[in-house]
Amino acid sequence: MLKTLIAAAAALVPGWAVADPDPADWASVLEAARGQTVYWNAWGGSPVTNDFIAWVGRRVAEDHGVTLEHVKLSDTADAVARVLAEKQAGQDKGGAIDLIWINGPNFAAMKEAGLLFGPFAEQLPNWALVDVAGKPVRADFTVPTDGMESPWATAQVVFMYDSADMAPLADMGALLDWAQANPGRFTYPQPPDFLGTTFLKQALYGVLDDPSVLLRPVDEAGYDDIVAPLWAYLDALTPNLWRQGRAYPQTGPRQIQLLADGEISLAISFSPGEASAAIANGQLPDTVRTFVPAGGTIGNASFVAIPYNATAPAGAMVVANFLLSAQAQARALDPANLGYGTVLDLGALPDGERALFDGIDLGIATLSPAELGPALPEPHPSWMTRIAADWVGRYGVAN
Repeated sequence: MLKTLIAAAAALVPGWAVADPDPADWASVLEAARGQTVYWNAWGGSPVTNDFIAWVGRRVAEDHGVTLEHVKLSDTADAVARVLAEKQAGQDKGGAIDLIWINGPNFAAMKEAGLLFGPFAEQLPNWALVDVAGKPVRADFTVPTDGMESPWATAQVVFMYDSADMAPLADMGALLDWAQANPGRFTYPQPPDFLGTTFLKQALYGVLDDPSVLLRPVDEAGYDDIVAPLWAYLDALTPNLWRQGRAYPQTGPRQIQLLADGEISLAISFSPGEASAAIANGQLPDTVRTFVPAGGTIGNASFVAIPYNATAPAGAMVVANFLLSAQAQARALDPANLGYGTVLDLGALPDGERALFDGIDLGIATLSPAELGPALPEPHPSWMTRIAADWVGRYGVAN
């Protein structure tokens, strides 16, 4: 109670300061979190994701007295810019953002600029359930997380296709051949959209003889030679895209709508369960299936991070810890909700919590782990930034 009163006074009286909560003292974190409002800045472009976040909010309110407000973003970089602006203005306490759904270049930028609270992730009680050996939870686009962000889902690139129109494609070369034979039936979200840029990286993996170069920062001296095969591939592909590459869907959900409307037969996804989830909720026809090309596809984890100047870091840690619970992970895995991959080691769960996963039907369009195969590592974040900017210069369109 005393800590709660001190925190309340600090919010009212200028010059008062309260030490950041210690994630190793979880009882104190829970006490400090009760009554806090956590402003979670997260992508707001998917209704099913928004529904999941709303459910998380109801659970942390019931269990811990934490109010969760979803601040819906179209671009995570907007949240990063807000925290940076606060730091430049000297606002080292009382920031507007308490939690960010973050990945890749945005995490690297915040880490480098000292904009993150922590380390905290590996001291969360539910970290003991995380599959550290088998999931990409300690590096984000090759950048060590160092406990500064907490994972909550895994993902791997798949291609969704309408089996009434086509068969799976063997590799990225076969995708190009199919697109040329079936013009207008494929597209991808417009970079710098994350999913659109992911297609560029997947294509780059498919055309390089030695893709290990992607795990290192971009080398300006050799960049043009390395990416030349990508631009040659896209030069051949672009005229055969939906609307001849003169327009692109702005987001993943818009791309799914094109597939649902029969305008395209092939689309990219970063969620192996997304197609099944979309079939289950009536967004896609039940003829849609998924495949992965030979050589594998890019995989990663989704993380949450806490800004260094968050107003409610205790509440943010409570939300991050709940996202690692068996209840939250099972709900996210179910394609009736999200169809996201779990970060947990299911073998480490007690029988009662393991049972939450046993009854989940992954859906008719979801590949098994064996069918997905090993995930390719995300390239260093500098590749995503550079190729997205270059794509805009070469192929960018207004609509």
